[in-house]
Amino acid sequence: MTGAVRRATTDDAWAIHETARASWHAAYDDILGPGTVDEVVDEWYALGDLESSIADVIGREDAEFLVVEPDDSGGGPEECRGFAHAVPWPEDPAVAYVARFYVSPDAWGEGVGTTLLERLEALLADSFDRVRLAVLADNDVGISFAESSGFERVAVRETGLGNGLEECVYEKGI
Repeated sequence: MTGAVRRATTDDAWAIHETARASWHAAYDDILGPGTVDEVVDEWYALGDLESSIADVIGREDAEFLVVEPDDSGGGPEECRGFAHAVPWPEDPAVAYVARFYVSPDAWGEGVGTTLLERLEALLADSFDRVRLAVLADNDVGISFAESSGFERVAVRETGLGNGLEECVYEKGI
């Protein structure tokens, strides 16, 4: 079961934060270490910042913040199987940038990410020609997902995480 995809509300912030934490630990503990993962999640997914990001996209056609609920949850904000946040790329108004895209590790391989990405692309298609995302170069799960979803690598760049870490930038038409 993939779950229902809907637009996020500020009530979803805690569930998004916790899904980010679980996803980051599963994907990045071996790369960054658990302590650094906790620090990054606490900074990048602070509840107030998430609430502001969600509120910012409400009513906009050029940005989205989506969540995937479990099929059996009854639709409450207490659970989140995955989330996606896309905004316009500052240097190119034809490109949507997926700033956040994570699926709970217990749902990896169940089609949740694919369903979420398809819904995101459908919502963005009227406003953008392409969608772009970045994945840490050592994140095999993220790289595999991007490539199997039709993204092509367009660049490799250094991350803001230090330690010489690189990320791969992917793009595809929508």
